[in-house]
Amino acid sequence: MISVPRFTHFLAVDWSGAKGARQKGIALALACIEGGPPALLSPPDPRGWARGEVLALLADLPGSTLVGLDLGIGLPFADAGAFFPGWDASPADARALWALIDRLCADDPNLEAGGFVTHPEASRYFRHGKGLEGDRFLLPGASTREGRFRRAEAAQRAQGVRPVSNFNLVGAAQVGKSSLTGMRMLHRLAGQVPVWPIDPLPAEGSVVTEIYTSVAARLGGVTGSATKLRSFAALNDALDLLGSPPVKGTGSIDDHSSDALLTAAWLRKVHGQRDLWHPPSLTPDIARTEGWTFGAF
Repeated sequence: MISVPRFTHFLAVDWSGAKGARQKGIALALACIEGGPPALLSPPDPRGWARGEVLALLADLPGSTLVGLDLGIGLPFADAGAFFPGWDASPADARALWALIDRLCADDPNLEAGGFVTHPEASRYFRHGKGLEGDRFLLPGASTREGRFRRAEAAQRAQGVRPVSNFNLVGAAQVGKSSLTGMRMLHRLAGQVPVWPIDPLPAEGSVVTEIYTSVAARLGGVTGSATKLRSFAALNDALDLLGSPPVKGTGSIDDHSSDALLTAAWLRKVHGQRDLWHPPSLTPDIARTEGWTFGAF
């Protein structure tokens, strides 16, 4: 039986699927097991992080680092027995999905995913704009227009947050583009760092997993209808609930930075809770196809 409390560092990555070489929407924060406040990692360029720079960082992590990526590491599968029902190229598992996305996006720079969402077959499964849905965005007989969801997202909803379908590419809350660009990065990390639960939790070394910063905020004690923290005062109140010292600063803070800082402290606080590594709905088939969100239960 693996003893979980063994990580030395906790890295939270607030990701972005936007076009461009550098992203103001990417933020990285690191917390250490010894304590102290979480700290933002500065990008190599003041214009923001490049996705390739984050990939390089994840391939060379310090100590035993638990990495939380704020993106979906898989697409819905269990609801239809396939990622893309009706398409003969639909992959059998998450790693094959990542490989397909990366192959179809080979001409896209900056780990972007335009080649996938515009592919004649793949595009049929996504919502591309208001009233612009592929003919396979919804399953036959769907009871909602929201799109398809993974088992982990059903668990998130039971915790009081409202995830958006990874097949939705529209709106400020959408995570479809982030997830697809993130899957390209995960494909390129193959063999360098395991991705839980698609890979088993190893006895030692670093691990990458999926997070949802709203779940971290909820489980960290943030209440109310919103989970975004846009002031240092609100962030430090939440960090105090997690037993973390405050970060320095006053006034406003962008929510990408606050999401990353709070989630790094939350990962440090809760990583040793064995139940979070064994959610009841996480079966071997769900693990290899859809993956899971750490903290969803």
